[in-house]
Amino acid sequence: MDARLDFFGNALGAKVLRHINSAGKAASESGLPHATQELVKIRASQINGCGFCTDMHTKDAAHAGETAQRLHLVAAWREATVFTEAERAALELAEQGTRIADAAGGVTDEAWADAAKHYDEDQLVALVSLIAVINTYNRINVINQQPAGAYRPGQFG
Repeated sequence: MDARLDFFGNALGAKVLRHINSAGKAASESGLPHATQELVKIRASQINGCGFCTDMHTKDAAHAGETAQRLHLVAAWREATVFTEAERAALELAEQGTRIADAAGGVTDEAWADAAKHYDEDQLVALVSLIAVINTYNRINVINQQPAGAYRPGQFG
């Protein structure tokens, strides 16, 4: 499978991706735990069927020391006992924020309140921003049919 477009080889595509990367970098430097960030990116990518992002973020998480058990259980996090209450709240927010079109009203007050119990305001801003950024990347990659499997940790800097 080949991608429909070479976003990195296209001047406009590269410019757009640089801006999205800048937003993601600001959110990632927020103090939100790195493991939580990767779990959220993985779960949103799974929901959206983005193989490229799922490949990237599972490999980056493993490279950063995440366990195989936790990575294998992200898709079934509700039934898994390996995630903290804070991570579970972030995963719920990620799911609801990713599936906005599936539920009238978007993210529930309950999901928001649960996340707010575990994260301060800056971390909540980071969490919402990371959910938005990964959903943006998922859409670009799914529309573009970006192939998955060849990503190497740290490939993009």
